[in-house]
Amino acid sequence: MANLYEIESTLEFQDLLSVDLERVSLLNFWTSWAPPCIQMNQVVEELAKKYRRVLFLNIEAEIHSEISESFDIEAVPSFVILRGHNLLKRFSGADAAGLTQALVAHVTGPTKKQSRTEQAPMPASDVAVTVDEKYESPEELDKRMYGLMNQSRVVLFMKGTPEAPRCGFSRKISALLQDNNIEFSYFDILNDEAVRQGLKKLNDWPTFPQLIVGGELVGGLDIVQEMVDNGELEEALA
Repeated sequence: MANLYEIESTLEFQDLLSVDLERVSLLNFWTSWAPPCIQMNQVVEELAKKYRRVLFLNIEAEIHSEISESFDIEAVPSFVILRGHNLLKRFSGADAAGLTQALVAHVTGPTKKQSRTEQAPMPASDVAVTVDEKYESPEELDKRMYGLMNQSRVVLFMKGTPEAPRCGFSRKISALLQDNNIEFSYFDILNDEAVRQGLKKLNDWPTFPQLIVGGELVGGLDIVQEMVDNGELEEALA
């Protein structure tokens, strides 16, 4: 298909985007191990057939980590809509109707004239904004986070769920716990931005996943893997 490409290199990605700086592009960040990504790849293929003036780029997020990092991709499937090198919209999750609506809004709706540039795409900041119906004070948020951290002996704060993880680290750590017959509850931080940002400060740990044991932070994947290997995690759970 002339408007749908499987990206093989960063150079190819940059070249394709630079051909026409007035063209709308949809970047599809995916991984082979996530079933929702396979589902959304099919959606992207159908959209490419329908909107032939749009450039569709499928990008394996973990293989092309340089591209993923430049767009702050933290979970899959994730989508970025551009006009030339200009960010129009970010979209995350396996929502075919929502993705279609987001794309159509920029393909058929009125758009402002964009300035032309030969520079590579700038890193895209997360422009999603959520408005809570009820204001939550910092004290209330801390209380809620402590409650979540103590909901069971072992709690995993992750991206997605153990059955449908949305980042490689979350997939690996949940599998590690399951393989070692460690019972745990989990919380999908992608569904709660307040908790997502609050835990980074509360635990002084900037990334996810975060494993909590007895209400205290143990660490992320590397630390948990090391503790499993040397028996420290088993001792901590004894």
